[in-house]
Amino acid sequence: MADDAARLVLEDGTTVAGRGFGAARAVAGEVVFNTAMVGYVEALTDPSYRGQILMLTYPLIGNYGVPEARGSGSIDGPFESDRIQPQGLIVQTHVRTHSHASAARALGDWLAAENVPAVEGIDTRTLTRKLREVGTMKGWLLPGAAGEDEAEAVDMAGVHDLVSPAEISRHGEGNTAILVVDAGAKDNIVRSLLDREVRVIRAGPAHDLAALAREADGVLIGNGPGDPKDAKSLIAQIGALIRDYPKPVFGICLGNQILALAAGADTYKLRYGHRGINQPVQDLLTRRCFVTSQNHGYAVRDSSLPKGWEPWFVNLNDGTNEGIRSQSAPYSSIQFHPEASPGPKDSGVLFDDFLRRVAAMKAG
Repeated sequence: MADDAARLVLEDGTTVAGRGFGAARAVAGEVVFNTAMVGYVEALTDPSYRGQILMLTYPLIGNYGVPEARGSGSIDGPFESDRIQPQGLIVQTHVRTHSHASAARALGDWLAAENVPAVEGIDTRTLTRKLREVGTMKGWLLPGAAGEDEAEAVDMAGVHDLVSPAEISRHGEGNTAILVVDAGAKDNIVRSLLDREVRVIRAGPAHDLAALAREADGVLIGNGPGDPKDAKSLIAQIGALIRDYPKPVFGICLGNQILALAAGADTYKLRYGHRGINQPVQDLLTRRCFVTSQNHGYAVRDSSLPKGWEPWFVNLNDGTNEGIRSQSAPYSSIQFHPEASPGPKDSGVLFDDFLRRVAAMKAG
């Protein structure tokens, strides 16, 4: 719907007119914003955005184009999955003439090929301020004269099933094996482990995680979309696992929330979530600070942590939980993304810390 009239409608009745590009399709979803200046390819392929309408606050989007599509079964970057995940995209200015050595196509062409609508000409600064004041709202991206009743939406209660792998996959040939639990995990989690010469077993909540965990030297619970409380089968499997698993368990983003719920703690929805690459967090043990990449709308409630568990990291902007750890078992998790993509790689050392624990316990 290039250069055709399009509009964004919010659940409070606000209507904003713009110009459409990408696919001519009406969609609905939770409207969220990301403050990163770069990384739209990584953001658009992040499964944590499945079912949402993503607004990018940086005013020029598309200026470095999109790389060539990767082959089937590949986990090559900068893509974080094999498809565009959000329902739609909102930008201030869509740059049609891209320039980059690795660019193979324009952003609008990529969106159209994957049947994802987008709208430009939106005052993203004003819209971001509104979402910060009111909180995240449902919205509709509508081309032309399309009505809200024509918009397609994702059933968020079942979103983890949509982004989880149907088959178990194996990557690498290292001596250390890590089970990556994938309910929407970014591919760069796997790439980060492979870079550290780790053999990866990747499986979703529908698989027998306990059996796979026995085969591995440690478990990493990856990120993903939606309300963590909807992932009931995954919570149950992790809960059973941590009752007697003698090896390290490490969670990232959704994995932090799943580990907390499995341990008996509670989670809640944030007003407008943390989505960007400049979120400051502090390690409560060492007092070291990191600037981190984040993409989540839910958080762990510190006061609900059961005996034997403690907060590990805190967000320095709003004081919310950014990680937990067991005081008696090798189980810990973080709310931010050490694999970045996009974002600063400052906290990538936490992969090394996890693998050091794995190696120590493997050595007895």
